[in-house]
Amino acid sequence: MQSLVYILAYPLLWLISILPFRIFYWLSDFVHFIIYHIVGYRKKVVRENLTMTLPHLNDAERKEIEKKFYKHMCDMFLETIKTMSISPEEMEKRFQVTNIELVQDYAKKGKSVILVASHYASYEWLLTINPKLGFQGIAIYKRIANRYFDKLIREIRSKYNTELIETRQAIPTMAQNQRQGKLSLYGLASDQSPKLDRIFHSMKFMGIEVPVHTGAEMLAKKYDLSVIMVKVKKVKRGYYEATFLTIADNPNDFENFEITEKYLKEVEKQIYECPEYYLWTHKRWKHKVE
Repeated sequence: MQSLVYILAYPLLWLISILPFRIFYWLSDFVHFIIYHIVGYRKKVVRENLTMTLPHLNDAERKEIEKKFYKHMCDMFLETIKTMSISPEEMEKRFQVTNIELVQDYAKKGKSVILVASHYASYEWLLTINPKLGFQGIAIYKRIANRYFDKLIREIRSKYNTELIETRQAIPTMAQNQRQGKLSLYGLASDQSPKLDRIFHSMKFMGIEVPVHTGAEMLAKKYDLSVIMVKVKKVKRGYYEATFLTIADNPNDFENFEITEKYLKEVEKQIYECPEYYLWTHKRWKHKVE
């Protein structure tokens, strides 16, 4: 059944990916109408999240953020498909970096790093900048249940020479690369809710006490990896801009969980500035500490 679904879906995905951008975004508008107005995909979750985290806004203001979020979410979903066929030249125009030299300097020093990102703006297109960074890029991701679509996502995400590994492979991969002296950049998103059996710390995120992912910090300390954050800004529809920010040069100089909290405070700043670009459909606050 999984293979049948994939065989039927793949030609459609490819056709979507080669559409001219004007028609491509018309399609996104149509998908948005279906998802938001007819299906109502996770509207309850989105509204609960917005109400909890943005209590200083009134209902009309939160409703406007909700509408803008769904429009952006549909754009981002289709933009992931667009990666199947988009040219490097076109991607260069649409996803730019303001201070790429910050990461390149670590590569020149021979210092491997962990790059932390959030589910904000375009985290999928972020992988397209990998060839410019000077590292062997390794993205840590969660496997998709359908193995055929998992393979497709791996192909899309590795198009720009990024190696994808599952979470359980992170420690063995880092240990091996350290032994072999490989210069590596490990990318992972660290802003979502951790599994209950992997909770080591909680903090206030968007004003609510919640468990937080600490894996990036633990790995950075274990393998002496500098921690860099990337903040992605949506400039306009189909165009993004990334900026790098050093979170910790020498992670073992920081108190436990200080790096995690510093990173999440930066994520908060992004969300408060333009909340419509955060991934509100996830149940980020489902394990809030009462």
